[in-house]
Amino acid sequence: MSQPTLSIVIPVYNEEAGLPALFARLYPALDVMKLDYEILFVNDGSHDRSAAVLRAQFEQRPDVTRVILFNANYGQHLAIMAGFQYARGQRIVTLDADLQNPPEEIGKLLAKMDEGYDYVGGVRAKRHDTWFRRNASRLMNRLRESTTRIHMTDQGCMLRAYDRQIVEAINKCEEVNTFIPALAYTFSSSPAEIEVAHEERAIGTTKYSLYKLMRLNFDLVTGFSLAPLQAFSLVGFLLAAASTGVVVFQVINRLVRGAAAEGVFQSVTEAAQFFLFGVVLFGIGLLGEYIGRIYQEVLRRPRFIVSAVLEERADSAPAGMPAELHKTSAIR
Repeated sequence: MSQPTLSIVIPVYNEEAGLPALFARLYPALDVMKLDYEILFVNDGSHDRSAAVLRAQFEQRPDVTRVILFNANYGQHLAIMAGFQYARGQRIVTLDADLQNPPEEIGKLLAKMDEGYDYVGGVRAKRHDTWFRRNASRLMNRLRESTTRIHMTDQGCMLRAYDRQIVEAINKCEEVNTFIPALAYTFSSSPAEIEVAHEERAIGTTKYSLYKLMRLNFDLVTGFSLAPLQAFSLVGFLLAAASTGVVVFQVINRLVRGAAAEGVFQSVTEAAQFFLFGVVLFGIGLLGEYIGRIYQEVLRRPRFIVSAVLEERADSAPAGMPAELHKTSAIR
């Protein structure tokens, strides 16, 4: 098959109701660009009829549509990784299936890349999210910038464009837990950001619960920095110094005040014990997170399993006959 200029990678999870609206806007938005393009839909183990809807769309536009089917739900970032491995374009754009990032904005990212940038991230100009999600995102941005060298104004926006070389570098990474925009930033020699429109979700609900958002940001921090462990070492040193000061103070206080200082000494000691217990438990959890990541990498289990790929095989079609539609399977 010929190599297209542009590949669009779209992870799909339980988006049956919204996919027709996505198709109605995505294909016309790409057709007007007059580029050779392909669209890779990655069905991330949807429990609804998303896979059937994607297959029907593939049968309508097999010339530019490819569908990757997971056997289970592995998460948005691994779905994008699968799309990257199958993408053939010189430029690859990631897009959510919920239409909160309008497909009409893809041209802005490509125009920015024409200026010489190899990685362009989208920044939602006016976010149509809840107050909590907006402020939680700002907090996570500050946390990431204080612990890593990665600077992204809007890490939650998945409308991003990648040069082929960046995607090839990402494909060589085999870690189980990662954050693709941050990984691309580390490989980019000339990253850029551009404002893009953001729309309210018209159909369905967000697939990112509070817990998933917390896990995603924890993966981001622990996957790209040792700062949490180093900060905890510093906290341990400061607490040890403070504890020594408290002991010295209580000894002097006991010598000066005698038995009258006993009650104060006991209450301060109990409070310090509860505080230190909390710090120790947090430290054990933090250390366990890093050890757990090492354990997952050592196991070397497949990150995801592709049960089928729907695509057009022009090379196997006899003369005068339509290209073959086929399925393949793979373990990654």
